[in-house]
Amino acid sequence: MRSSKFSGVGVALVTPFNEDLSIDYPSLEKIINNCIEGGVDYLVSNGTTAEASTLTPQEKKEVLAFVKKINNGRLPILYGIGSNNTKHILELIADTDFNGVDGILTISPYYNKPSQQGIIRHYQVIADASPVPVIMYNVPGRTGSNVEAKTSIELSKHPNIIGIKEASGDLYQCLDIMRDKADDFTIISGDDILTTPMISIGTSGVISVMANAYPKQFSNMIHLALKGDFKEANKLLLEFILLDDLLYQESNPVGIKEVLYIQGVCKNYVREPLVSASEELNQKIAAVCNKMKL
Repeated sequence: MRSSKFSGVGVALVTPFNEDLSIDYPSLEKIINNCIEGGVDYLVSNGTTAEASTLTPQEKKEVLAFVKKINNGRLPILYGIGSNNTKHILELIADTDFNGVDGILTISPYYNKPSQQGIIRHYQVIADASPVPVIMYNVPGRTGSNVEAKTSIELSKHPNIIGIKEASGDLYQCLDIMRDKADDFTIISGDDILTTPMISIGTSGVISVMANAYPKQFSNMIHLALKGDFKEANKLLLEFILLDDLLYQESNPVGIKEVLYIQGVCKNYVREPLVSASEELNQKIAAVCNKMKL
């Protein structure tokens, strides 16, 4: 029986930058500690929200080492290792220090649009090579292809693939996976606002963007839902809906960095090709943040 440390709220950590776009480690430390003290259940380093695609290989190693240092064993760590080249992922795995890392999160191959059989083979090869458990990541809006339910069900049988972060937004697909998956395979929401309805069908929580800025409130919402108290959880959910819509209007993590900037946690710098929030978006986010009853 496989066990998973990845239930409840995982926070997809942002990577704060200084004005010269070097990594702002003091602000990253603040975010990590805020999230841990706010009650999140695990940390996700080097995901999409971390702007991993614009970090150098050396920076990724340094950020992971820093996250491990500040975490100091307090929470499990999930590390993002993604590529549309299966062989490259094997090279990254071989070059990673997995001390203090509890699992890897790896996105379905993007751009080259493999068949479902190609996706199965991709994940099987990675899982065979990984010294830690593997969580798949399905986000068709970014990859250009969907990991179909039958594919997830087949991969759930692999002993080293313990779950999937589902960001397809398709609850029917999640229900199909839930019905036929291996018993100890977990489904994690990749969409903050869909998490409570997904929990109602048996999923295990979320890897959250919003928790960077609202760790206590967001964790409270998810933990209430996991206990079956959807009435109270949904009261909090309704407070997050308007903000969630704004977070992705100019791409992630532009919106959440704007929220963190408004909160005084870190600057709102992002690396090109992203640019910081427009003045119009800034004003909308500020207005919603001021109205939220959290």
